[in-house]
Amino acid sequence: MNTLKGKTLFITGASRGIGLAIAKRAARDGANVVIAAKTAEPHPKLPGTIYSAAEEIEKEGGKALPLTVDIRFEDQLHAAVKQAVERFGGIDILVNNASAISLTGTLETPMKKFDLMFGVNVRGTYATTQACLPELLKAKNPHVLTLSPPLNMKAKWFQNHVAYTMAKYGMSMCVLGMAEEFRDRGVAFNALWPRTVIATAAINMIGGEEMMQASRTPEIMADAAHAILTRDSRACTGNFFIDEDLLREAGVTDFAKYLVKPGTEPLPDFFLD
Repeated sequence: MNTLKGKTLFITGASRGIGLAIAKRAARDGANVVIAAKTAEPHPKLPGTIYSAAEEIEKEGGKALPLTVDIRFEDQLHAAVKQAVERFGGIDILVNNASAISLTGTLETPMKKFDLMFGVNVRGTYATTQACLPELLKAKNPHVLTLSPPLNMKAKWFQNHVAYTMAKYGMSMCVLGMAEEFRDRGVAFNALWPRTVIATAAINMIGGEEMMQASRTPEIMADAAHAILTRDSRACTGNFFIDEDLLREAGVTDFAKYLVKPGTEPLPDFFLD
């Protein structure tokens, strides 16, 4: 089970960044990828659309279905699942990648931003999982992978961005609870989080070029995700994986290949002691 050949992945936010990297890694195995994301027209500040992502996925050897989906709306989710089933016959894997971020304090976080983070991160993850589960329950080796951090109740992870931490931890709580809820039915629920900062559009907006140069590429998360998604779903659930630790256990020793700037010491990511 070291390949995703013929598997169908439903990936939220897969038009760029980590979501697209996971999609392209699966595509190299010959997987089908449903790109469920909002960007259908080019964004002035962000790279990629669902259509450019589809082209990249198919160049890697996979099959792509680009769908305009805002995961805050369940009617769009159910329509996307229906189209995925019509095109590929089912869904084997869900990757909850879509996320909204605002690293702001309580007085600096407008309720509109609060609602966006909870709408996308918590509600969106829950709603997408709920919409995909009927198909996942029919699959032979069903996985749900959520890009969220290990739960850690230390105050320092909350103090400067309470709203964002609550929203990301809400995603992690979905993993914690659903892993137990569906353990006996064979659906794996796991979380994945990076050891270091990953070079994405979000990081560029937060820390600019300097932070981007001290990052690893999204490919490390893609390789870690692949290692999880090819495991037996009944024997691998309820875990909060860290990309580097997981890959070291799998025998990877060369992490220099993931550096944006060779020779740089990558910055540690949020939420990890």
